[in-house]
Amino acid sequence: MRSFLRLLFTYSIFSITLTAQVNNRPVVQPTIMVVPFAKEGERLRTAYENSEVNRIAITKVKEAFDKRGVNTIDLIGKLKQTNNNTALQQEQANETMDQVVSLSGADIYVVVEATRKYSPTGNSVTVILTAYDAFSGESLANKVGNSPLIYTDNFDKLIEKAVETEIDNLLNTLQEKFTILLNEGRSIVVTIGVESNTVLTLEKEINDSGDLLSEVIEDWIKANAFKGNYHLQGVTRNKMIFDIVKIPIHTPSGTNYRLRDFTSELRKYLRSINLSTRQTVQGNNVVFTLSEGKEKE
Repeated sequence: MRSFLRLLFTYSIFSITLTAQVNNRPVVQPTIMVVPFAKEGERLRTAYENSEVNRIAITKVKEAFDKRGVNTIDLIGKLKQTNNNTALQQEQANETMDQVVSLSGADIYVVVEATRKYSPTGNSVTVILTAYDAFSGESLANKVGNSPLIYTDNFDKLIEKAVETEIDNLLNTLQEKFTILLNEGRSIVVTIGVESNTVLTLEKEINDSGDLLSEVIEDWIKANAFKGNYHLQGVTRNKMIFDIVKIPIHTPSGTNYRLRDFTSELRKYLRSINLSTRQTVQGNNVVFTLSEGKEKE
């Protein structure tokens, strides 16, 4: 039964080289990048190079994933591959977690933190595994693996034992969470406001039916949110906030759905009703600022 579940998990969640069926369509599956724990603002390359125990732990986690058919993106390999990108050049001081993950193409990233423990009764290792959705930063799973106490200085083996105690639990939890994402979609936050120096308001009647601008925007959100799932937190003359808007994991053709797919369609709709837009995207938060008149071609 356990082997069957592992095989099912591999096909339904992680193997990028295989395809699965979602709504009777083949879809590309997510990939994972394993990264070291880093303090806020610390470069991932620095965190990786300065901790031997974390380097070993990352290797062991990747090996454990490989045994189970999970496809991973190598952190250092990705940094070398994209070395021409100034955001990832070794001499730059901005190789932070968010920047590296966003440029990696990974769908999920697993943060690894390993600690050696010495005692008169034997040595051991604790490995903390925390998995995040690369799109939203939402925590998907958190597991702590502990090796047994052994009279040995072979910490490679202790790390491997610590990883093996929880790797299946981690994958099972990720399977459950990703299934929820497939069925319910990911959450984004959409804020729409108007320029401070314009006479435009969200209470402007926008068509011959007398619909207000805020109403037609909400209608568009309702029609385009995944399965119609959204929540309007509040609306005033100058601002409306949708604190929950669900978007799908995949496009109708089976490719990964990106936030820019949603923002592009919303921008085009706003332009179709003769509104200019400025947009800011940070993580899963989108801010549109509106003014009257279409952008120039």
